[in-house]
Amino acid sequence: MSEAQVISLGCRLNISESEQIRAMLAQERDLVVVNSCAVTSEAVRQTRQAIRRARRAHPDARLLVTGCAADIERDQLAAMPEVDGLVANTAKLDARAWNVPAAVPAPQNRTRAFIAVQNGCDHACTFCVIPQGRGRSRSQSVREVLAEVERHLDHGAPEVVLTGVDVTSWGHDLPDSPPLGELVHAVLQTFPQLQRLRMSSLDGIEIDPLLFELFAYEERLMPHLHLSLQHGHDLILKRMKRRHLRRDAVDLVARLVDLRPDLAVGADLIAGFPTETEEHHAANLAIIREINIVHGHIFPYSPRPGTPATRMPQVERETVKRRAAELREAARQTRDEWLASLADKPHSVLAERDGTGYTPHFARIAVPHGTPAGTIVSLTPTAFENGLLQ
Repeated sequence: MSEAQVISLGCRLNISESEQIRAMLAQERDLVVVNSCAVTSEAVRQTRQAIRRARRAHPDARLLVTGCAADIERDQLAAMPEVDGLVANTAKLDARAWNVPAAVPAPQNRTRAFIAVQNGCDHACTFCVIPQGRGRSRSQSVREVLAEVERHLDHGAPEVVLTGVDVTSWGHDLPDSPPLGELVHAVLQTFPQLQRLRMSSLDGIEIDPLLFELFAYEERLMPHLHLSLQHGHDLILKRMKRRHLRRDAVDLVARLVDLRPDLAVGADLIAGFPTETEEHHAANLAIIREINIVHGHIFPYSPRPGTPATRMPQVERETVKRRAAELREAARQTRDEWLASLADKPHSVLAERDGTGYTPHFARIAVPHGTPAGTIVSLTPTAFENGLLQ
């Protein structure tokens, strides 16, 4: 192999960090980096699979593992014969950890630029292991974020995605504790040439008034709100140690949709959390329809090491799998109905490299053959098939 390869698993923050690692290691040879995920036991299993596949594909390369699993599952990954070494998750963006010259890498030419504005988490959700791998919440300053946005715009990025572990906690550790809305407003005001700004998963309870207004009225802020919801029943939310209740999410979405009717709602939902009954599960199913979740990310609960939820009464695995399947089916139905409603209407579409593109609401659509990646075109789909507008 001629240049370093970076395999990214997990969240959008990992995608952003993988791009930085790839650029930082651009001059390295015969090196494979697996940027791992540990949010669920399934994510750890996929990390191990990726390591084995990478070793089979590159038997003579040096294979290093970083990311959350490199900290949380350190002993298990270090024991894998395919792995040559681990790089701590908190050090993976430091050139010294890779023994390469420190330099400011040029952004890669991508259709969508992921910019990490925040890392770590100060909350203690009972199911979540990520604070063990990411540490306390740290925010990039407004100046640092604006400089990063400018670099990507200079390299032609038509869309910027602001991401992090707990994005709505951005600013809590900065002087005067500015809310996230101030950062989003600064990006939009500073760069009138920025065509599309998208937010990653948000904690609805921390959406400040300015960010709410921007979602409601700013056309360049994409009408795509993804909530870190996790469940639809108040008792389970309390046992998860979430800071919102069901009504908070329902009211937030209703207020926003009233002002911006084309808003597409996404959410993370966990199936089979410890102590979950059929009544709790029914509430989880019902909230998909109630707030019209069209981008549903469904996770079957899995115990994570050192988390309080592992000490709670567990739901049988077969029940967890069944409930996850029922949630996925409910989410598929709302998504299909939503996609059907988008047909015969014009949409601004950002073309990708695989012959598809995305509307502002993050609906996937086929683009005409030969459409250059990174261009924004107007398309009017007439139907949808297998989740893809045509």
